[in-house]
Amino acid sequence: MTSDDDPFHDCELDPEAILGTHTFKDVLFADEIETPVNVLTGETPAHSQATVKEAKEFAASIDTETPQIALPASVESQIETQSKPYTAAAFFHFKATGSLERHRAYHAAYESEAFTVDFVADYESGDLTLTVERADDA
Repeated sequence: MTSDDDPFHDCELDPEAILGTHTFKDVLFADEIETPVNVLTGETPAHSQATVKEAKEFAASIDTETPQIALPASVESQIETQSKPYTAAAFFHFKATGSLERHRAYHAAYESEAFTVDFVADYESGDLTLTVERADDA
């Protein structure tokens, strides 16, 4: 197999590292996320108030071929940009999977016809579950 045929040729991890089911805990936007509070009023700014439903709808509205998930935005970015407390990202984003190496490996598997990649975004628990199988095993 040439490097052009190997979807993992640029990855630090091989497929064995991501095969099977892996759950990433507390990585999704949830109702109980940290939001900024105005120290003078004790209130959360209007731009930082949001529901999981809004976050899911926002992520689903992103026009891309790769399914998106809603991740919590940092308090710092909410303050600096006066943005919502969530952001959308590819379901295999490094903020969800915990490392750039895993991000690249999941992305390679998702783009490859040799693998099937499924995910379940459980916004109630904040958990993201990714399942990767070889296409001939699925």
